[in-house]
Amino acid sequence: MTAVLEVEERAFQEDGDTAAGWHGVCAVADLEPGWGEAALISGRQVALFRTVAGEVFAVAQEDPATGAHVMARGITGSRGARPTIASPLHKEVYDLATGECLTAPDLRIATFATRVVDGRIEVRL
Repeated sequence: MTAVLEVEERAFQEDGDTAAGWHGVCAVADLEPGWGEAALISGRQVALFRTVAGEVFAVAQEDPATGAHVMARGITGSRGARPTIASPLHKEVYDLATGECLTAPDLRIATFATRVVDGRIEVRL
C-alpha cells in the first residue's frame, strides 16, 4: 500500500543561517519504521524512510540503475552501522546517508538533508 503524503512548503531561516529550501512533508508518526513512502516535494519525487532506530532519511525516488520511480518500495536494512535501501528492481544496495552504492560503485542515489521540527519531517532539496 502506498500512502499519499501532503507536503507543506515553507522556507525557514535559522539564527545566523540561510537555511532556505526546507519543506515540511509529514509527521514522523506518518512513516512506518522500516518502510518507505514517496512524497512529491516541489515537483521532485522523494522517497522517505524512518529506520527502526528512529532516524529519518530522504533519497531520490528514481532508481539510479533503471530510472524507474520505485525506491520507496525498496528493502530497508543495514551494512554494519550504515542504514541502507536496496532497489526493489535489481537489489543494488545504497547507503541512506551518503547515497553511495555498496554493490555497484558506478551508481549513486541522490540524498537530501532531513530534520524533525515539532514532530514533523522537513526535507531540504
